[in-house]
Amino acid sequence: MKLIFLGTSSGVPSRYRNVTSIALDLIGARKEIWLFDCGEGSQQQILQSYFSSTKISKIFITHLHGDHIFGLPGLLSSRAMSGTKDPLTLYGPVGIKHFVDTALSISSAYIDYPLIINEFTEGELFDEGDFKVSAYSLKHRIESFGFRIEQAPLAPNLDIARLEQQNIMKGPWLKNLKLGETIQLDDGRIIHGKEYLLPAKQGLKLAIFGDTMPCENSLLLAKEVDVMVHETTHEHALADKAAQYGHSTTTQAAQIAKEANVKCLIATHISTRYFKETDFQRLLAECQTIFPNSYLAHDFMEFEL
Repeated sequence: MKLIFLGTSSGVPSRYRNVTSIALDLIGARKEIWLFDCGEGSQQQILQSYFSSTKISKIFITHLHGDHIFGLPGLLSSRAMSGTKDPLTLYGPVGIKHFVDTALSISSAYIDYPLIINEFTEGELFDEGDFKVSAYSLKHRIESFGFRIEQAPLAPNLDIARLEQQNIMKGPWLKNLKLGETIQLDDGRIIHGKEYLLPAKQGLKLAIFGDTMPCENSLLLAKEVDVMVHETTHEHALADKAAQYGHSTTTQAAQIAKEANVKCLIATHISTRYFKETDFQRLLAECQTIFPNSYLAHDFMEFEL
């Protein structure tokens, strides 16, 4: 899987950074893109990426502040004009349906693909077997959520090295062995597939936070995930300002990553007061002092899980 940061600015866009939107490419698991938030200009950012809006099958909205939803009506409309008939499911807090329906109705937008809008409260959104997604309530000026994405354990691979050691040559029967079935080779040997399976790998776990100040649910949302994407609107010195507006600082996000025992922290949703050339290294250092495996996102950054 891969994360693509389409926008990393908080509140308003800057000359070099757009407002929040994150794409999750389910490479190797599904031929789909999931989008998390859709600030103004997100479809323009998508046009500069390697994928198109027609590949997006699900959109998740963390909260209803404009820098997270103002790009949504335009993206939905442009997707229809592309000619795709593939369905799209939109998940968002209560009020997202009214926002979308009103914008599309007033603008006379014509959506001719199946658009399903699911308004949610805290809890499991779906479990489709290979992926489960849950929403956790956070602490912001308005209702805000984070999403925990959990991939099911991956199917075990065959121990090819052991098969080669025993002169079991490659062939169409490898598919049967991978399923744990028993086969008979041309030389008469009986091979039990279950005896040649490697231990199953755990699926990936990912936490994507909406806007929030530190809260109890932060640790539950991020517990032992492979990657935690968390807002860091302000530096440590502006903790009072961050709290005033329901946001987090660099050090607060890093402390959550440490306490939740995550493997990696990616900080995003960074105030426009900060510039990549002059400030980002300092902000990253504040994170890494507490949690060394931290990264600071920038627009069009790609991160493979």
